[in-house]
Amino acid sequence: MNIAVFCGASLPHNTRFVDAARELGRTIAEGGHTLVYGGSNLGLMGVLSGEALRCGGRVVGVIPTLFSEDIIRSQAVTELVRVGSMAERKEYIIRHSDAFVALPGGIGTLDEVSEVMVANQLQHLGKPMVLLNFDGFYDPFLSQLRVMHDDGFVRKGAETALHTVASVDELFAFLHECPRIDH
Repeated sequence: MNIAVFCGASLPHNTRFVDAARELGRTIAEGGHTLVYGGSNLGLMGVLSGEALRCGGRVVGVIPTLFSEDIIRSQAVTELVRVGSMAERKEYIIRHSDAFVALPGGIGTLDEVSEVMVANQLQHLGKPMVLLNFDGFYDPFLSQLRVMHDDGFVRKGAETALHTVASVDELFAFLHECPRIDH
């Protein structure tokens, strides 16, 4: 299974998020899955991809050419895919992944989560988007989605395209139960 992971390219103040990124990278690799991610070796992205590689996993980094050649060459990945823009990166990741997971991150992570939710709604992808809600990180986002739903801006049923789990173990239990995913 190709598992896309969205997360920050910064190191957070909460070190539990770093531990979670490391655990997720290790679990993806040890499960024989492929990590597909934004290609950076910085922040949580670097922790996640580094651990997946250290554990013998396949790691596909998707990086826009707008980054400097030095940054692009410094990526330790199994396969590096160069794309022309951030929009093309999201498009590639959505097309080449079977499931999507969001670790804590910033605005870019929220953008990627929203992009998958919209693609699931409009293109009927049937690919799960899962928030790893460590320490309640995504609680405010989930609250805002409920407000949007209650005010009629989010269609009934759209919430089923977004799943929330509290641990890596819970994530993989959920993914193994998904009927549309090849295990």
